[in-house]
Amino acid sequence: MPARVEGARVELSDDDKALIADHLARGEPLPDRFRWTLFREPREAELIWPGKTSEVTNVVLPFQSIEQIDEPRSETGAHVADLFQMGSGGRQGGGWSNKLIWGDNKLVLSSLKGGPLRREIEAAGGLKLVYIDPPFDVGADFHLDIDVGGEILTKEPTVIEEIAYRDTWGRGADSFASMILERLIAIRGVMAFDGTIYVHCDYRVNYILRALLDEVFGEENLLGEVAYKRRHGHSDASTLGKIHDTILIYKVGSSYTWNDQYTPYTEEYIKTYYRYSDPNGRKWLSRSTTAPRKTGASYQWNGIKRIWRYKQEEMQRLHDTGRLFYTENGMPRYKQYLDEMPGVALTTLWTDLKFIDSWSSEDVGYPTQKPEPLLERIIGASSRPGDLIADFFCGSGTTLAVAEKLGRKWIGADLGRFAVHTSRKRLIGVQRELKAAGKPWRSFEILNLGKYERQWFAGIDPTLPAGERTQAAAAKEAAYVALILEAYRAQAVEQSPPFHGVKDNAFIVVGPLDAPVNELTVAEAVEAARRMGVARVDVLGFEFEMGLAPRAVDDAKAKGVAVALRYIPKDVFDRRAIDKGQVNFHDLAYVEARATIADKRARRVTVTLSNFAVAYRQDGLDNLIDGMRPGTKVAVDDGQVVKLTKGKDGTVTREVLTKEWTDWIDYWAVDFDYASRPETIHETVSQADGTVKHVPQWTGRYIFENEWQSFRTRRNRALELTSATHEYATPGRKRIAIKVIDIFGNDTTKVIGVEV
Repeated sequence: MPARVEGARVELSDDDKALIADHLARGEPLPDRFRWTLFREPREAELIWPGKTSEVTNVVLPFQSIEQIDEPRSETGAHVADLFQMGSGGRQGGGWSNKLIWGDNKLVLSSLKGGPLRREIEAAGGLKLVYIDPPFDVGADFHLDIDVGGEILTKEPTVIEEIAYRDTWGRGADSFASMILERLIAIRGVMAFDGTIYVHCDYRVNYILRALLDEVFGEENLLGEVAYKRRHGHSDASTLGKIHDTILIYKVGSSYTWNDQYTPYTEEYIKTYYRYSDPNGRKWLSRSTTAPRKTGASYQWNGIKRIWRYKQEEMQRLHDTGRLFYTENGMPRYKQYLDEMPGVALTTLWTDLKFIDSWSSEDVGYPTQKPEPLLERIIGASSRPGDLIADFFCGSGTTLAVAEKLGRKWIGADLGRFAVHTSRKRLIGVQRELKAAGKPWRSFEILNLGKYERQWFAGIDPTLPAGERTQAAAAKEAAYVALILEAYRAQAVEQSPPFHGVKDNAFIVVGPLDAPVNELTVAEAVEAARRMGVARVDVLGFEFEMGLAPRAVDDAKAKGVAVALRYIPKDVFDRRAIDKGQVNFHDLAYVEARATIADKRARRVTVTLSNFAVAYRQDGLDNLIDGMRPGTKVAVDDGQVVKLTKGKDGTVTREVLTKEWTDWIDYWAVDFDYASRPETIHETVSQADGTVKHVPQWTGRYIFENEWQSFRTRRNRALELTSATHEYATPGRKRIAIKVIDIFGNDTTKVIGVEV
């Protein structure tokens, strides 16, 4: 590599020169391979693997607001502190609203960095602290256990979560390194200059992460490498017990936040270091009074201001007050009394934090959950009240819950729908705790990238103007329909509009990529089926118009056509999932609820949940039964959760566990004035001069404002079926939205009307 030698000549081919000129003309970074030939001082040490690149996803997609949660329960009438600018009804009237985002974090990060939310982040003071706990366990089991009818149902991870995990570890360490490098570069791009990042890992990948963090943040910005004891040892004497994780801490720029942290004194520590006592029994240890060269320099250490090379009058004062101790050779040392210190200054060995046991009150049953005291220490050390922090692998929401309790603003993101739902319940629980204690809390909103993420997956540039985007979608419609039919394992049909395919004697309609399936689409399919003598129709869609089921299904049944409404999962956009037949479509559930006027004069209304129906199926159930050993297993069969018991003679008995429709419900919530808040997004549109413009636009939808909710927790399985009473300020026709989330984390919303 001659470029590394002083004065050496760089030899480049004509093709290389043309390639470099082309990249420079377009303002694009040069390919990595040129670093070795063009620069004399490459990095001293760097982790290299096949296919390594420093390129990151830079697409900017608009965030869609799924839900807004201002206060946990509206019936108490309590309001939070003025700090959060709460208005009437306890709703936050301004300032930062916390963000819980469902989606791939590389798309989330690129959209945070280049989209309008970046301005909100800057206005909130910038992103000061990031903690991430990426999937570092190559053999991890991400199944979740769900309590149904007193039995445990194992929830499989979604296909898209499994594929993301396979992407992380599919080629071994190099695929993990590729995944995490892109995220680290993107995270650094959204952090404040005085920010700090904590990265949690274990022995499998700590060497990879240390090298990559050095590369992205700079090895000079390493603040510490913590050994965190996460569990007790084991009794296997054949190897060392693996009981600790590593937490790597880096700063972004030259300044950062640090608040002194202490651990309680132990008897052993006191006995070892505080060996001296005054006549009155006060224990003390001695500290040196000489060291740095700069006269009069001072610094903060363990909360005591230490003065080096004391001025004579200061030394005399310390001597006169008995704060100096003299060694045998006459050197003065400073007395530090035990009762003046809050504890032992925190070191890089953390062995004092409690573990999460199955009986711990904070246990939410999430496999990678970390204990709250760990995050309390991290957030307490590297942020101040009111600072904005983030966790882009938020899992069960521990970072967010602790941040809320400590008065920090937060952003959380996760790929898993169930992770986001678990976090939602946990954060509402924190809001309830703070409300009961009379302490302030912030509202939070649940966001996703919605149809814009689907457009991006389908190869449609979401930054194109609306007209061009519509043309691009039309051009890709045939490929999109073919993809959905293949994933559904259906055959395409020609000359049979509005149908796109057929499967098991049912004709298939594929709904639009970026809009909900509406009543007209279903009605046209039913009329066409009647003309053709078709008895069954399956309508597939990413979204469905609210209230479409069971009304459309019942209308079709009355006309002699059986209609099934089925969700298309995001998994269809991964080729590997389709090739392996792993894409599962599930039927649209439906909700029945009624509004009751408790007091017409006072305009007081309650909402009662009266029915909820699902039609889930578990593919491969027969194979599962055939492979069972004698014993029991919980599964989903024909729209019910069942307990399968296999005897030694091979006979299998079924016990239905979902005996009541309420057994399917994990959570439900009410928005008493659904049409009060239209959803506005900012689409990022490319301009002719190469710049981008964020254009506000109403989506035609409304934000669900979560005003009342009831949900099950790991320890409390009870579920209220009637809401608290809501009082309207003005008379008129009101639209009430009811959202139900089932035990698998899927949500269904229904809108009903009431006149008050």
